[in-house]
Formats: sequence, C-alpha cells, structure tokens
Amino acid sequence: MSTKIAYCFVSISPVRSSNNDQAEIVTQLLFGEIVHVEQMQEPWFKIKTYFDNYEGWMDSKHVHFLSEKEVKRWLEGLSRQYKLVDNIITPWGNQRIVKGSYIPALKQFDFNIGQDKYKFIDVNSEKIPVSIFETALEYLNTPYLWGGKSPFGIDCSGLTQQVFRFYDINLPRDASQQVEHGLEVSFDEIQEGDVAFFHNKTGKVTHVGILNGLGKIIHASGHVRIDDFKEEGIFHSETKSKTHTLNCIKRM
Repeated sequence: MSTKIAYCFVSISPVRSSNNDQAEIVTQLLFGEIVHVEQMQEPWFKIKTYFDNYEGWMDSKHVHFLSEKEVKRWLEGLSRQYKLVDNIITPWGNQRIVKGSYIPALKQFDFNIGQDKYKFIDVNSEKIPVSIFETALEYLNTPYLWGGKSPFGIDCSGLTQQVFRFYDINLPRDASQQVEHGLEVSFDEIQEGDVAFFHNKTGKVTHVGILNGLGKIIHASGHVRIDDFKEEGIFHSETKSKTHTLNCIKRM
C-alpha cells in the first residue's frame, strides 16, 4: 500500500516494538504529532514518526488520517505546549494534553487539525523557561519509563529530545543516535545546556543527560534527578558513587 499520513489525537500513545500489547514500548506519541502509516494490520498500524523517523507499532484507533494539504497547514507555525497539562474541547469531549504536545504557534483559542476542530478551555499565558537546563528542570522527579516522552514517564533520551525540541533542535530518539549530532567540547569548555553521553562496558552509548555548566547534570535514571558531574562521569548526589562513565560532551 502507499504510505498514508496521520496525526495522534489522543494525549499519549505508546509505540511498541511489535504489533501486540505485551511488546515493549520503544517511544510515545503526544497529541498533534505526525506519523507515516506504513502498514495496516488492524488493530495495529506500523508507523514512522515524521520528525525523527522512528519506527514501531501503535493502536490504529489513536490516529486520524490527513491529506498532504492538511499536513502542510498543520505544520505551518507549529509550536509546543509548555504547561504541564492543558485542557481542550474536542469533537469527542474534553481532553487533557501534556507538556510537549504539538499546538499552534500562537495558541489560538480555536484550531483545526484536518477536519477535527479543537478549542482551548484556558488560554492564559504560560511561563516559558529561559534556558535549556531550566526547561529540563520542569521534568524533575518524573518517573523513568522506557520509551516514555511525557511528564508522567520518560527515559533519558526522551528527556533530551523533548527539551531540545522546545528550542527547535530536533534530535533523534535514542542516545546512541543523538551522540552523532552536535559539536564535541572538552570538559573545560562546558556551558549550560551542553549534553553529556555515557557508555557501557562494551563502549556503546546508552545514557545521556543535560549539564548546567556548574558541575551538575539532570538525567533520567530511576526518575529525572540531578547528580554530580565530573570528568569521569556521573556521581550519585547522595552516595557519591560513580553510576555512569563519560563518553563525550556535545553542544547542540
């Protein structure tokens, strides 16, 4: 079949490694996110995400199809939601959407995605963080969830991907992919917002976090937390034991 384009209309949709409910979650879609539908095996769709080309299987009931013209219209002036949770009125009733969801740039009171009409219940101004590290702090204490991308569950590379998207930097999904981007800097050159990558015993990059430039790192390990960052890697802020071995530091 020819590839179709659709968007996620639910708040959070899990994307799995295979087409069954027991398969691991490899990532998540948030409201308004565009996907290419590559296979249809009801009730599952194999999809590829529009912004980072990440593949997986999702519930077919979580997306609505769009024409190419409707996709273009939706992508023009697209922004991200800064509030932790917001409320919208949908054709199927009230719905909550979470931080990082896709919304119109000017947050119009009314907006459309394709033929679906939406309305914000509250359009009060939002507090917008002034730095990359401050944006990451808004996810502090979020529980770790493999494949998660929301303030209710997130993994290490999901955190960096979501945070940098607020600054129009579109990183790939996994830490092993993200490390291929940016400009490498030395430990002595660290600035706030730089990204540190960490490897396992085989040398594979498996972890990532965001630096504040003052010896601290925010990362998702058990939950989103702040630990000490040294030239050797991450040291637990309470036990002072080394938890992750530094691979490199990148500036995005």
